[in-house]
Amino acid sequence: MPGLDLCVDLSRYSLPQQTFTDQPSALPPIRQHPMVSRPRQQKTANIISVSTSSPPVSAPQVMSPSALEPRNFKEVDQYLCWHTVMKDEIAALHANATWSLVSFDPSMNIVGCQWVYKIKRRADRAIDKYKARLVARGFTQQERIDYSETFSPIVKSTTVQLVLTIAVAKGWQIRQLDVHNAFLNGFLCEVVYMQQPPGFVNSALPTHVCRLHKSLYGLKQALRAWYMRLSDFLLTISFRASKVDTSLFILNVNHDICYLLVYVDDILITGNNSALIHRLSILLGSEFKLRDLGHAHYSLGIEIAPTSIGLELSQHKYVLDILSRAGMSSCKLVDTPTSVSKLDLQSTELFSDPTGFR
Repeated sequence: MPGLDLCVDLSRYSLPQQTFTDQPSALPPIRQHPMVSRPRQQKTANIISVSTSSPPVSAPQVMSPSALEPRNFKEVDQYLCWHTVMKDEIAALHANATWSLVSFDPSMNIVGCQWVYKIKRRADRAIDKYKARLVARGFTQQERIDYSETFSPIVKSTTVQLVLTIAVAKGWQIRQLDVHNAFLNGFLCEVVYMQQPPGFVNSALPTHVCRLHKSLYGLKQALRAWYMRLSDFLLTISFRASKVDTSLFILNVNHDICYLLVYVDDILITGNNSALIHRLSILLGSEFKLRDLGHAHYSLGIEIAPTSIGLELSQHKYVLDILSRAGMSSCKLVDTPTSVSKLDLQSTELFSDPTGFR
């Protein structure tokens, strides 16, 4: 089913522009995404089946400019949907006390920032919501000045498969939690200065800079700061980290057991006691702003669908996104894709531009 386009063209309205300082520029040309495929017979396993098959796709439709992801701040000026999500992001940053404005000093290393826009889609590619995220330009940071350690573990795919297999075999429910602005919860140990966000420069203090107190997307230590904050909280409520995969947290309470998987801001939780899982989600919600998405249906780019024999895991949307980026949306499907031409290292005709092949 087509997505509901909530964007409103503001060119017909007279709205104040003092909040946004940059001038609008021409929007990129509308791109078409023709997708032609043929249904394939799905293959299932005993407990978990993995499928990349796709249903027949209807004729291609031209997407409106609001359904394209803007590349920079100037391209969003005439669309209310992007203005709204940017204001929501700034409000969340202020409510979280992410930074305070301080006077600029030439000795400071000022980190740049920019807006990154993303359209979140459901498994059927319908528009779910618009997201605007303020991202720091971490490449302008200097080691030992505004960052030190950056490593942070993430859950392994084999761990996810193992926990899902156990949950299906034992008939446990699998719930999915999404932490809102996860990186903003991490506390910074280093002193980091950042320029004011584009379009939201304080008119009373235009030359001031932001002294960051909490983590921000794009900072080199952002992922580590968030993981440390979340893991410290989980350990205080009796979870313990697995020695094999430290992004798997286990809770044992009498005869009840609970597994919690962490992949950045996506959390999967399962166990043999539904009431315990519900209490844990409420407890996590009291510490972090999160959404309880109910039964897991789409996580880490994988569609999770219950079947009569267990779960079916599919990367249908992920595959279509790759084909779209490579300009192969209308390619012919085969079981084992391979080139019909023989590769010759001496030939300059094949793969003169290797970008698409890679």
